[in-house]
Amino acid sequence: MAGSAGKYRNIFLVWLVWPLITLGIYHLVWYYKVNREARDFDQRVEVSPAGAVLAITVGWLVIVPPFVSVYNTGQRIARMQKSAGMQPTCNPWIGLILMIVAGLYSLYYQHELNQVWAHYENPAEGEQVPLAA
Repeated sequence: MAGSAGKYRNIFLVWLVWPLITLGIYHLVWYYKVNREARDFDQRVEVSPAGAVLAITVGWLVIVPPFVSVYNTGQRIARMQKSAGMQPTCNPWIGLILMIVAGLYSLYYQHELNQVWAHYENPAEGEQVPLAA
């Protein structure tokens, strides 16, 4: 079984620089891409990247959806780590807490994703990589 590799990104650019420059638009693009990468990396991960973005934007009207979406994204990243043959270190509860603290969850989640790509020696985005589990 194989999956598509995602992009290794600088965690500080993801968390602070690009969202400031783009007035927050980059964060939504990043969130979409992270969820798409989870789906493309392991076909067993079921996620609608557009639905995840809607949950963190329009979902604020109902209050709960953004929290559920961020938690589920953390679970997807942990699943990716397991599929790569790594010990899952991504904790969705930490991501949820960091969401409340200055939006630090993007920094944490990208760090955890970068560990997956580093495990495969930073393949090119879209390159096929073998899955362990």
